[in-house]
Amino acid sequence: MSDAISLPSDADKTGRDFGEEELTLLREVIESGTLNCTKGTQVNAFERDFAARYGMPHARAVTSGTAAIHTAISAIDPEPGDEIITTAITDMGGLSPILYQGAIPIFADVDPVTLNVTADAVASRITSRTRAIIATHLFSNPCDMQGIMRIATAHGIPVIEDCAQAFLATDHGRLVGTIGAIGAFSLQQGKHMTTGEGGVVVTADPQLARWMTLFSDKAWGYGDPKPDHYFLALNYRMTDLQGAVARAQLAKLESVVARRRRTAEQMTALLAGTPGITLPRARPEATHAFWKYPLIVDPAVVEGGSDALGAALKANGVFCAPRYIQKPAFQCQVFTDRKTFGKSQFPYSHREREDGTKIVYDAAEYPGTMQGLERVVVLPWNERYTDEHVHFIARTVQAAVATLAVRPRVKRAPSAQATA
Repeated sequence: MSDAISLPSDADKTGRDFGEEELTLLREVIESGTLNCTKGTQVNAFERDFAARYGMPHARAVTSGTAAIHTAISAIDPEPGDEIITTAITDMGGLSPILYQGAIPIFADVDPVTLNVTADAVASRITSRTRAIIATHLFSNPCDMQGIMRIATAHGIPVIEDCAQAFLATDHGRLVGTIGAIGAFSLQQGKHMTTGEGGVVVTADPQLARWMTLFSDKAWGYGDPKPDHYFLALNYRMTDLQGAVARAQLAKLESVVARRRRTAEQMTALLAGTPGITLPRARPEATHAFWKYPLIVDPAVVEGGSDALGAALKANGVFCAPRYIQKPAFQCQVFTDRKTFGKSQFPYSHREREDGTKIVYDAAEYPGTMQGLERVVVLPWNERYTDEHVHFIARTVQAAVATLAVRPRVKRAPSAQATA
């Protein structure tokens, strides 16, 4: 396209909200000479501020979103071979901690439009060994938390909310991350707020909070009368350098999400009615925070479906991710070969289910997952987008869809020679 423009990217300063606020707090840390959080002040202040913003009594900062999920799962304290229900459309960082804590991921199917797990799909996966449910709010579009919590409560199963992509998204007026037992967040480079790498967990339960604080610091009881290393745990402490950046980023979060929402709503208005394209939309009782802007492409209307549309967008200056993660997690080698700890296949090999059924990840059982990944094209999104950027992306999508439109086949009338 002749009117191609360069889009801001969250991989660098063009698409990130960094400035003097971060530099000022970083300078305080450097000048203090104390970079670790055990003696510093920034991480502790960030934890207090983040907990307050989420209306929760407890927050614990850790080194990554993966560490946040691992810390949350550790607090649930599964027995080896216990099962944790989750989604197959997620980063591996949301799944590997399940295996590291000796539990087994059990995948629930998703809605093919939102790509979120559904309450019915979660209910269908519950067994006597189910220890927890992870509700992943994909792309910042909240899951049906009321439905999931109803099922979880009926079975006495705790829910961990994976909010890595869902800062300030809400369901029924409540911030996601505050509805289940634990909320886990990522501060990775491309998230709504970032420290490059980092994470944070929140909870209202003091016992869970205590466990997560211990787990992220080798289970050493700092401040206890007779401290010890109480259980097997890791060092997931965030540095005070990250804490300084996190504090400055948190102060900007409201503005960041508001700008993303404004431009996303503009995009939705511009693309409304585009043939073969389903636009992202939260349920009426929820609010979207637009980490990315996913399109669902109907291959019966757009020739070549998501792959062709994605290729056309990239060729015209709009980076995107057709099929998002390309394949569901259960088709990755770690799950197909059960390559975990040596040749043990632990925890799959630890014990059989009481009813004798086997854990099998069969694509035929996940029609929503397979269709959703086949049809999705994920557009980039960040707080630095302007009206010009939004109009450019919308024009590019519309032009690509028009070019790829499936044309109806016209039957030719038989020739005179053929009918002679």
